Amino acid sequence: MTSRQATTTLWRPTGPKELDLVRELDWRAWPPRLPEQPIFYPVLNEDYAVRIARDWNVKHDGAGFVTRFEVESDFLSRYPIQQAGGQTILELWVPAEELGDFNAHIVGEIQVIHEFR
Repeated sequence: MTSRQATTTLWRPTGPKELDLVRELDWRAWPPRLPEQPIFYPVLNEDYAVRIARDWNVKHDGAGFVTRFEVESDFLSRYPIQQAGGQTILELWVPAEELGDFNAHIVGEIQVIHEFR
């Protein structure tokens, strides 16, 4: 009998270019960060992700998407939760050089759950 590893649900507000790269990775990984992006920021609640996708990505990229994905909880414990504003503005800060390791702990596919234009 196999036991299923505990996972944590994360969300990420995503612009169209990043979403295209996720699609090219078969919905299984996040693309490497650009030089000006030293940190990968998944967020801990859907509402916060919706606000960024709707209010920021649409303005800057013409479209915003909210993605949802699962990551092994044990692995995530190495990243302290960061409060980036109000009580529900919670995110993880994953250094760009650790993104490959982070991707290896994604369980299942990255899903698009909201789209704003």
